Amino acid sequence: MTMKFRVLVQADEDGVFVAECPSLPGCVSQGATRTEALANIQDAIVGYLESLKTHGDPIPPAIYEETVEIAI
Repeated sequence: MTMKFRVLVQADEDGVFVAECPSLPGCVSQGATRTEALANIQDAIVGYLESLKTHGDPIPPAIYEETVEIAI
């Protein structure tokens, strides 16, 4: 099964990229590059979901998101 989770990535004041999954509280990772941060948060999400399963906690539903393009 494939699930999609929203991930926010931003550079901190030291230039390190921090990635966070808002629908999984406390699921945060980082990397020296945006690509590394995304790979690391993917691993963190997998671990988080495995922990939820182990403890019998519900897994949040996958997201279905649309993008709207606006010309300004």
